Amino acid sequence: MWKRLLIALALLLAQPSAWGGALSSVALEVATADVLPNRAENDVLLKRPPLRNLDEVIASGHINIGLYEDFPPYAYREEDGSARGVDVEIGHAIAEGLGLEFRPFWIKPASSLGRDLGNTISRGHYLRPTQVADVMLRVPYDRNFAYMRDSTGEYINKSVVMFGPYQREQWDIAFDSAQLDDAVTLGSFRQRPIGAEYRTLPATYLTAAMGGQLRDNVRHYRDAGDAFAAMARGEIAGVMAIRGELEHFVSHYPEHDFRLADATFPGISRQQWDIGMAVRHNHRQLGYAVEAIVDRAVRDGTLGDIFQAHALEYRMPDFYEEILGADND
Repeated sequence: MWKRLLIALALLLAQPSAWGGALSSVALEVATADVLPNRAENDVLLKRPPLRNLDEVIASGHINIGLYEDFPPYAYREEDGSARGVDVEIGHAIAEGLGLEFRPFWIKPASSLGRDLGNTISRGHYLRPTQVADVMLRVPYDRNFAYMRDSTGEYINKSVVMFGPYQREQWDIAFDSAQLDDAVTLGSFRQRPIGAEYRTLPATYLTAAMGGQLRDNVRHYRDAGDAFAAMARGEIAGVMAIRGELEHFVSHYPEHDFRLADATFPGISRQQWDIGMAVRHNHRQLGYAVEAIVDRAVRDGTLGDIFQAHALEYRMPDFYEEILGADND
């Protein structure tokens, strides 16, 4: 097929200008007949991601929804490979609302949210340059971040649109009541060890909090699940992570009296934040369609039922409390 394209281009370059108009249309027809039979194939040939608008998503019969992998209780795979978690069910609800098949697009976290957004919905990851999601879930809904500018005044995240907050998340501590009393604060871990996941805010914060008084008692783990397993063995007395993770793993250890502390964290500027979604900046119509489905699920209580089914407390986003007020009661 590429040979025909080269022949067509050669015809354009070799003929006098008087023939250019007629030959250009012939050449274009020859080129597009075999070389560009459809957009999806062209995207593969050019190694660029198939950035699909709403019409193209509907026509395909499926929607690719970006989910962070190995992130219970929000998105993870069972031993048989089936997808499970709160965000997986939200993805199914979005797909059903659009009359489409749900396809999870698994995200391996990069070094920053900006890179995750780029790798997932705008440019594609260098290891899979022709693959992107149509919509990405579990994106912090923060207008300051969304409209952040660089030193030249350009928007840093101009290629994506963040929208549709559907949950409020927060930092917290779970603790073993067999080792600590109910009045748990950061100071409780001056004498008792506390765990956190590697390369996360809690891991950094705990080593520096209270002038470094907790540093020697901080233990690092691969993830929150490993930290809870260590607490079940009596190796640590507490775990700092996001509230959803803590609630999930507390429910997995009914034989232990693990509890949530409702702790405060001096020095962390934002202890609670809203979670939303993201699409590519020129696919706002797709974002509007998805947002309408999730908005309805927040208002009619469907989203709360999903969280409850996973043994989680549903915390409505500040967006709804501030903007919709009494409509949420």
